[in-house]
Amino acid sequence: MTIRSISATTTSSITNEDIKSAIDAAINTLTPFLRTLNHQIYSNPETAYTEYFAHDTICTFLESLNSPTDPNSHIFPEITVTRHAYNLETSFEATAGTGGRLVNFNAEYDALPGIGHACGHNLITTSSMTGFLGLAALLKKFGGEGRVQLLGTPAEENGGGKARLVEEGAYKGVDVSLMAHPGPKDLYPGIISDGIAGPLMNARKELHVTYTGVTAHAGGNPWDGVNALDALVCAYNNVSVLRQQIKPDERIHCAFLETPSAANVVPGRTRAYWQVRSPSLRGLEELMGRVRGCVEAGAGATGCGVEIVEKELYADIKNNSPLCTLYKTHMTSYNRDILHSHPSNKVLTGSSDIGNVSYVVPTLHAMFAIPADEGVFMHHPRFAEAAGTEGAFGEAVTVGRVLGLVGREMILDGKGFEGVRGAWEESLRE
Repeated sequence: MTIRSISATTTSSITNEDIKSAIDAAINTLTPFLRTLNHQIYSNPETAYTEYFAHDTICTFLESLNSPTDPNSHIFPEITVTRHAYNLETSFEATAGTGGRLVNFNAEYDALPGIGHACGHNLITTSSMTGFLGLAALLKKFGGEGRVQLLGTPAEENGGGKARLVEEGAYKGVDVSLMAHPGPKDLYPGIISDGIAGPLMNARKELHVTYTGVTAHAGGNPWDGVNALDALVCAYNNVSVLRQQIKPDERIHCAFLETPSAANVVPGRTRAYWQVRSPSLRGLEELMGRVRGCVEAGAGATGCGVEIVEKELYADIKNNSPLCTLYKTHMTSYNRDILHSHPSNKVLTGSSDIGNVSYVVPTLHAMFAIPADEGVFMHHPRFAEAAGTEGAFGEAVTVGRVLGLVGREMILDGKGFEGVRGAWEESLRE
């Protein structure tokens, strides 16, 4: 593709309007290509750790930006693209710039089984790609030190891709991590807005449970059997009773993975997995203990053996007030009316592995509103429809511009960055 160049400018004469105009010019040039990329990912939904099409499509697009047709065809510095990064087949890393602070953007692109992009991760890719390329363009135009990183982060819905990337060192050296997630305008009951800079989200962990009993003929000699289905049903009922005594923002969900298919057999094995959520890691651990008790009681009541495997911890999000303020300020410049945070610290009771990132680096995980019918929430087929509209794409691009502007301030404003870093360190002590 041919993209007009933006020449270098001396930093002494740069104004905020110059910066905003430069990022707008760069992204306006790229908008048709971003629209195509967004549509391709939306139209080819892939679930956790199978996002091969998204991985290859994004990487090919980024690599194409390093192939100018003439000396002035590009507005970006050299972009280094690493496919299959950090020991994850469907993760990638793209970097640009030299020296200075490193700003990270996270691109999610996994979908939900059966209902596609009902969480709008195609729009997360679009906004993070826009932020990454916008900030890279600013580095090229205005010069100076600073680095930008785009991480492909698979398996957010299930699989904990970011948690694995943290363990693999993908965020090592990152100074600030930025991303934004789509949602409805009525994200909170009774509050209509264009989004929220700092939503609180629950910590989450999974219990994978296997009950082992003894198989027998249900009609001929049931007394010789030990019923693993009874154990699972007891546990489910125990947790259902427990729900009456948990806190308002806590959640417990269950999926039965293996149950009998014949009624005349006492089943000797069943499997299920539970998701347990609480607003803090401390609260999560307390609730996990109570759920484990319910699960173990099912085994004790029926004489079954039980194996419990805990996995996939999603931490709560450590919100960063200075980053939220900065994001809100720039969103206002694009005529978006967003909340800094919920006025009553209401928890958005979903969970995300970006919480794990927020424990290792100052993090912004904003929510932005897309056009959707009233009452339509994430993880619903009608939200999947909304995520594929032109209006949703436009909002994602606007948010990406803002993320790029926030990233530039984190690179250039030493005092501002120290405030962000200090607020993050304080949040870890809470």
